[in-house]
Amino acid sequence: MGTDVSFSSLTDVGRKREENEDNFLVDESLGLYVVCDGMGGHAAGEVASALAVRTFHEEVRKEGELLSDYIEGKTGAARVSKREVTNMLEYAVNRASARVHAEAVKDPSKRGMGTTLVAVVICGQTAFVIYVGDSRLYLVRDGSIEQVTEDHNVLNELVKRKKMTREKAEKLSQKNAITRAVGVYEHAEPDTIVLDLIAGDRILLCSDGLYQYFEDDLTDLSERICEVDLQDTMRAFIDDANERGGSDNITGVLLSYGEGVERDEERARRLSLKRELLAKMRLFRPLGDRELLRVLQVTDVVSYDDGDNIMTQGESGEELFIVLEGTIDIVRGGAVIATLQQGAHVGEMALVRNQPRSASVRSRGPSEMMVIRRADFFELLRNEHALAVKLLWQFLGVVADRLADTSRELGQAREELEAEDLTDQLFEELDMNAFAHSRAQHLSTPPGSEGTDEEDEEDDEEMDRPTLVVPSPTHPDEVNVIDESSGLDNPGKDN
Repeated sequence: MGTDVSFSSLTDVGRKREENEDNFLVDESLGLYVVCDGMGGHAAGEVASALAVRTFHEEVRKEGELLSDYIEGKTGAARVSKREVTNMLEYAVNRASARVHAEAVKDPSKRGMGTTLVAVVICGQTAFVIYVGDSRLYLVRDGSIEQVTEDHNVLNELVKRKKMTREKAEKLSQKNAITRAVGVYEHAEPDTIVLDLIAGDRILLCSDGLYQYFEDDLTDLSERICEVDLQDTMRAFIDDANERGGSDNITGVLLSYGEGVERDEERARRLSLKRELLAKMRLFRPLGDRELLRVLQVTDVVSYDDGDNIMTQGESGEELFIVLEGTIDIVRGGAVIATLQQGAHVGEMALVRNQPRSASVRSRGPSEMMVIRRADFFELLRNEHALAVKLLWQFLGVVADRLADTSRELGQAREELEAEDLTDQLFEELDMNAFAHSRAQHLSTPPGSEGTDEEDEEDDEEMDRPTLVVPSPTHPDEVNVIDESSGLDNPGKDN
């Protein structure tokens, strides 16, 4: 399953320890690579790491068909999601933790023993990472190094829970004490991350006995990981760690993915673009690199043809859509009200509430959308409490902005409704002006002037018109009665 993967793995007792409590495992057929760093004293650490590696391996091997189905991309009932693979790995780690814990309960001399664990399963172009404790996995891509895992130790827990600033936590004597391990309790609380791989990627799994001597100079670590000969690189890591003190057991597994395979530049561009677009969205802007990776692992990419409906007005939905490639139209009542391009997103509120879509979304030409579904999003929130706080806080900001916009629009509408309606006054003024003009023409006709029969008939009709009553502007109760037969204004009361 680890197609196009070459590796080198070594372990060494170091210069200060009498026994090597580290263990590692490589299973090329499964694409499985594991490093464990045992603890407990009296050889208990070695027992814990060996038992954890063996149990974890057995559980993953039982699910070989699941991994094969994922690689083959099967559909329908046989479809395997990323979440199903990570669930399987979490189960395997917890089975290992239960076995180690049970062994410690049987033998009082081994009580409290445990082990860290970091593992990766490579399935095609996907790497499934799982870890507990402070053993690490580094990824080097295009010369840039990233620590994919996060140490489960006192320092990080205090900082994550906002109990102490990183500067203060760094001064604690027990800052590196681990807070999670396999076997100390029956349940291990592992974390998982899913990586999309590109030809040329390098991965290093290692115990703290190795990385502690290189973590302060990540540029040097990156250059070492990228050396051509993997075996020579691992040997140099062991030798240099010993020369710099060798205070702990030293173990590492170095992987090269896609060696000898032509790099897919388009795939590399798209993977970078997905991460970049997520980072720019207000909803995900506060997240760190590792947290963005967690969001990416619940994100799918769906393609649409020209004219395809992505969302339909009135229908309930549960997906957030982000434009990865192409252009989309927002349609309401059959009219296009907006056109969105790469980086734009629609439907984010569907992640937290079930309501009908307020508009339709249609693809204009071919397009690709990043899709996050509510069920996967909720699963992420349940498993990542610190991440959940950030995301829900951002949602609160989005809702607050929408309420402010709605209040502003309602205020504008209220002002328009309360504005004085001048329509009647306007028409009244127009009628008065027309009457004055007609009256002026009538009075300007000389007496005895003869007109045509038609003109005489019009004059007769005009004489028969009813008297027009106009309110006095100074005395509302008084009216001016205009007697059209005399052309004189006669004041009087309106009875």
